[in-house]
Amino acid sequence: MAVKKPRKKTGKKIAALSISAIVFCAVSLLHFLSVFQYLENRSYDLRVRMIAPLLRPSDEIIVILVNQDSIDWAQRERGWPWPWPRQAYAEMIDYISLGRAKSISFDLIYSEPSIHGTEDDEAFIRASEESGKVVQGIFFSSQFGSYRSWPPELEAPLFETAGFGDFLDRFGMGGAGSEFIGSIFPIQGLRDTAAALGCLSGIHDFDHIYRRLRLFTIFDGKPVPGLAAAALIAGGHGTETSYNPHSMSIQWDDIHIPVDNSGSSLLRFRGSLDRYHPFTARNVLLSAEAYKRGEEPIHPPEDFTEGYVFVGVFAPGLFDIFSSPISSVYPGIGMHITMLDNMLTGDFIRESREWLNLMILFIAISLTVALCLFSRSVLLPICGAIVLILGTVGAAFAAYRWNCLWLPMIKPLAGIVIGFISTTLYNYATEGRQKRFITSAFSQYLSPKVIEQIIADPSQLKLGGEKREMTAIFSDVRGFSTIAEALGDPEKLVELLNHYLTRMSNIILHNDGTIDKYEGDSIIAFFGAPVHYTNHASLACRSAVAMKKAEAAINREALTQGLIPPEVFESKALQGIMRRGEESCPLFTRMGINTGEMVVGNMGTPRKMDYTIMGNAVNLAARLEGVNKQYQTGGTLISEYTRDHIGEEFILRPLSRVRVVGISTPIRLYELLDTSEDAPPALLNMVEKWEQGFALYEHRDFFAAKNTFEAIFQDNVADHVAEMYYNRCNKYIAVPPDEELWDGGIDTLTEK
Repeated sequence: MAVKKPRKKTGKKIAALSISAIVFCAVSLLHFLSVFQYLENRSYDLRVRMIAPLLRPSDEIIVILVNQDSIDWAQRERGWPWPWPRQAYAEMIDYISLGRAKSISFDLIYSEPSIHGTEDDEAFIRASEESGKVVQGIFFSSQFGSYRSWPPELEAPLFETAGFGDFLDRFGMGGAGSEFIGSIFPIQGLRDTAAALGCLSGIHDFDHIYRRLRLFTIFDGKPVPGLAAAALIAGGHGTETSYNPHSMSIQWDDIHIPVDNSGSSLLRFRGSLDRYHPFTARNVLLSAEAYKRGEEPIHPPEDFTEGYVFVGVFAPGLFDIFSSPISSVYPGIGMHITMLDNMLTGDFIRESREWLNLMILFIAISLTVALCLFSRSVLLPICGAIVLILGTVGAAFAAYRWNCLWLPMIKPLAGIVIGFISTTLYNYATEGRQKRFITSAFSQYLSPKVIEQIIADPSQLKLGGEKREMTAIFSDVRGFSTIAEALGDPEKLVELLNHYLTRMSNIILHNDGTIDKYEGDSIIAFFGAPVHYTNHASLACRSAVAMKKAEAAINREALTQGLIPPEVFESKALQGIMRRGEESCPLFTRMGINTGEMVVGNMGTPRKMDYTIMGNAVNLAARLEGVNKQYQTGGTLISEYTRDHIGEEFILRPLSRVRVVGISTPIRLYELLDTSEDAPPALLNMVEKWEQGFALYEHRDFFAAKNTFEAIFQDNVADHVAEMYYNRCNKYIAVPPDEELWDGGIDTLTEK
């Protein structure tokens, strides 16, 4: 025997290494064949959308949009058809220049003379020249263009790329001009007076979504700045750049710009353009008019001071729209604004290196395979795989959020899933039938820890029982027969019941309880068997607290998901079973909890047996569930025996001693309200008042007790227990009980 165990472990190690290696090679091959790229792009876009609202946009960027409202206003008030006369842009430039903006960039190309005449063009040219900060757009195309080469007389600022070495040739940018056979330039007067010219051409990935831009584009051998870079050049930045092959980044003045193999930079989006300083062209033109008249403008010139201003079009039918990670209808100008934002804030996104991606993949696969092969638990591999999946997703989001890193998510997830499936199939083929039988037979009503114990010691499943101290919990839904009758539809009823029982049962299993049986809407469960826990009473009480807290969500889901249709909820039948303060709580759970000696074990025959509990202590728990109705509690009663086992872990309020049906000895009841660590101050204050008032009540000081109970239920109209004791005080004030016969108010209950 001593020799077989090491052989078994060695065999599992070899199997783990083999499975890990095979899965790693398979997933890596699929990766290099770009099988995962579409999903990876989509997962990246999800990260962008979710994290963009958390990122602060640059305060230096101002956006002026020619939107539909501006176009309608211009047509109505100024008689301007679309396209607008260029006098409009001249007015905007003149007004923005009063505020000393760093640059004014146009995401528009004025490639043809104005239809409004030469004077219209001259007004625009004059404003551009006087400002000295205007950036005009140019467009390069692989299909069309009026210019096939760079105009020889044009002296717009271009980048100096002497410090790039052979980067441009090695990675395609040097020959990038070959992909652009034509270009569109502004009219000569505008391009000659522009402080800089910026390329408007974008770069989309294979799925036609724009995620990247280049700092500059090579056309006719000349490195032409993008619109964002041109805005910085017009604002005073130099044009000398260099390339660092080790960090794969371009250094431009004090700006560090990571690039990929094609010289493109992955953008870090901030969300919609509304997150910057969004102005409309209409308001800017109205501000210019008001300023000339000496009136208060909508946007004073100071709003543009030291800002990089972008002017673009965003209106239906004008088609300056792209698909981006943020939206499928993202303004084209937003790409250039995001590029400038990233340069100003220095937080471009980098793609992780391939060696890191492969290492993460191998670790994810290895951990998954090891969990599945070496775990003795049935659920641990599943939970471990879920944790690994969540960890991979969380790491990908965290890397994007805090490290500006695009960390692959789909490839390691594929490795985890394939590794889990492969190892599960291997286990299924090699493990014995007993483990599979135990897992399938008991997973529905035993917690994972209990199943693990039984797998380790299957002898616990023998026919017969034993006596041990445990805690039982009985739960029932108030007025469920009324709910069932109101619903009418048996399928709806089953769907509602399954929804309720699933949520409540999961809470019991989470706290290592065992589901004994379901009786309609009732759940019978116990704690402390088949695996014994010394804190079984606390586990039962924690389950009850969690079940009551889950009740609100269960009711809300039942109503919003249509499990209880509005017309049924509003019916007199359902409204009749809900008490004051429970306007949206048709599913109200009552629970009874008791601790004591019980008989537990497999009852039945060798062919058909149930693992169940029996005994007087079990019966008392069942009785306490019904007592909730008579005391009008918030739903959970525990016995004094359970109270003795839970210490100070929970917030309780004492109630009268009672004799329940079938049990002659009076026992003290307690209403279970919350855990000590989660109880709000208001609840603690109420319990303190209650204990004072209840002590007065048991000592026959009914006047003082009445005032305390009245104060409690006036503070909380749903506290029917306080209201009940208030009414009792009134009764005893009217007809005082005999002092010698007074026993503290023991209640003898005649109903179950």
